Amino acid sequence: MAENIDDYLQQGIHGQKQTKPDERRKFLGSLRERVIIALKQHQMREDGIYPQVEEALKANSKAHLYLNGNMSYSYLSKYIKLASGYKVEYTIVTNKEHNSEIGLVLAYDYAIDKPEIFVERKTVKAEAKKAKKGGLFAKLFKRK
Repeated sequence: MAENIDDYLQQGIHGQKQTKPDERRKFLGSLRERVIIALKQHQMREDGIYPQVEEALKANSKAHLYLNGNMSYSYLSKYIKLASGYKVEYTIVTNKEHNSEIGLVLAYDYAIDKPEIFVERKTVKAEAKKAKKGGLFAKLFKRK
């Protein structure tokens, strides 16, 4: 009986006990085994949207998107708009005690154990946009 009272008091003071608290801090409240795709903060700060994330959002509309609230909203907004477009629920997670290196996590509420969750680099779609660049003078004075 004394253990139950002590546990009850500890939960009242510190909150519910969690499994793997370090892993939950790293993956913005989720667990590694539930993650479909993840981006690090420096990748979130890049121009454009990662096509791999868009494909994952499109294919997994029942998943939940977690965004790092310690980042500027300007970096998060493009992924929030994308998630809203595919009707994927999202949460901005702000942990004042720990700033995770991860900026975005798309995860289910059950284990899927995907072996590779981190996106290394953008695919060809993003690079094709850069090649199209041309200024006003390039349009006016085309070389023959």
